[in-house]
Amino acid sequence: MNPGLWPARLHHLRRDSPQPERLARFYGDLLGDSVEPLGVDTWLGAGRRRQLVVGRGEAGAVPFFALQVQDAAHLARLAREVKKQEPSPTLLFADGAFAVTDPDGRRVVFGLPENQKSEEGLPGRLQHFVCATTRLAEVVKFYSGLGMLESDRVLEGEALSACFLRSDPEHHSFAAFRAPESRPDHHCYETNGWLDIRDWADRMGRLGIVLWWGPGRHGPGNNLFFMIEDPDGHKVEFSAELELMPKEAPYRTWPHEQRTLNLWGSAWMRS
Repeated sequence: MNPGLWPARLHHLRRDSPQPERLARFYGDLLGDSVEPLGVDTWLGAGRRRQLVVGRGEAGAVPFFALQVQDAAHLARLAREVKKQEPSPTLLFADGAFAVTDPDGRRVVFGLPENQKSEEGLPGRLQHFVCATTRLAEVVKFYSGLGMLESDRVLEGEALSACFLRSDPEHHSFAAFRAPESRPDHHCYETNGWLDIRDWADRMGRLGIVLWWGPGRHGPGNNLFFMIEDPDGHKVEFSAELELMPKEAPYRTWPHEQRTLNLWGSAWMRS
């Protein structure tokens, strides 16, 4: 029996960079969020239902992401069920948080927030993280084993090319794409609707940031979106109208083609 992860939501993640302060300031300007030192060569950006830790490391790296569980009882139950635990790497969760390492070496942290941060700024809740991987079947098995549920599979013939998994009713809190190398793919901020997508795109225009992909609508998740790149080339998505799926809903399948990833036009194909 898989651990009882449901429901859990992405609370924060860590982005690494050879120039962490520069990257943290970029996200502060991008999102209109506060930026403050968190430790040696580490910075915290915080805004309206979003927090981002930026540290020194390899450009584009995401060494961990952190899922907030429901309450202390949920965390204690999960701690009894999850095997091969490691100490939590984040300062943003209270005592009792713990981590596990996925097949690509990325840590997944489970816990409860130490403090609640700012609720000011444009709506854009940190909602999901996606990776590319050379070990897609292993990665899907690992996250399913933590209690995530498959929402959609993308198939090239009979071969799996992508999988979207949820840890609460939102279509995916994590996804993985088959690719020639294992790396972070993107993280996403979920807004309240189409007009928020307009407002964020207008903000990109004022900041001189070119939209890298979109606007469009994904097939899996049915969400509106656009993406930009940060200074290290990591992709950042803004989304609206992400599909909701009940816990008992079975996964669907989609063909490996551009229209699956963008119902409106061309797509970023990872493989």
